[in-house]
Amino acid sequence: MDLLLGTLVLRPYVFAFLLAYVSIGAGDLGWRRTLVFGAWVWPIAWLAEFCSTRIGVPFGFYAYTGSTRGQELFIADVPLMDSLSFTFLAYAAFCLARQALGLGATRARVTVLGGALMMLLDVVIDPAAVRGDRWFLGLIFRYPDGGVYFGVPLSNFLGWLVVGMVAIGGYIYWSGGRSASPGGFGRKTAGGVALYYAVIAFNLAVTAWIGEWTLFACGLAVHATVAGLLVLIRRRPLAWADMESQKA
Repeated sequence: MDLLLGTLVLRPYVFAFLLAYVSIGAGDLGWRRTLVFGAWVWPIAWLAEFCSTRIGVPFGFYAYTGSTRGQELFIADVPLMDSLSFTFLAYAAFCLARQALGLGATRARVTVLGGALMMLLDVVIDPAAVRGDRWFLGLIFRYPDGGVYFGVPLSNFLGWLVVGMVAIGGYIYWSGGRSASPGGFGRKTAGGVALYYAVIAFNLAVTAWIGEWTLFACGLAVHATVAGLLVLIRRRPLAWADMESQKA
């Protein structure tokens, strides 16, 4: 209990995002489905991290330093807050994918786009996190061999894509959702979209705070481009509907 309280005190921003996810998700998916989503995503994320710290799959090999042991809760060598973060990140990407696809939201499309959008979150998250010794995160993990993208290996992003697709696709399969309409994937995506961009804003703010302006510019450029592409996708609802009707 002391370690759980310590985690809350040490990582209040994680729990703020987590509470936002639960509140927004309840209005979108309903309480039960929101809890199921989290109960499905968290163990997948923890297992992915556990395996990566041992065999380098799926994120590439990295190691937690254990510098905050005694201050926050760990499960094996993985901090609770780290794997727990995947729940609200996956949900936010899930919402943005549904919002962008609109009438074209099918299981496969939401799964692939949602996984890609979750991976793109890590384009701003991980480079800031490996510089955690320069802000309040702390130096909690490291890639022994570094990486080509601001110290992050490309294998990490591939891992996020795979984990995101498994997390979102698995939930969609369980829910039986076939469209973005009520009774399908959910009802209200606006809150989740806001959560997605709140996470980006938080990490870009941290990046600017530590003076990593090149990294800040890259992250901003990537997500500005992605936002533009999502707007274009959103403007094609009739085309998506026509394609579906022709298949039928």
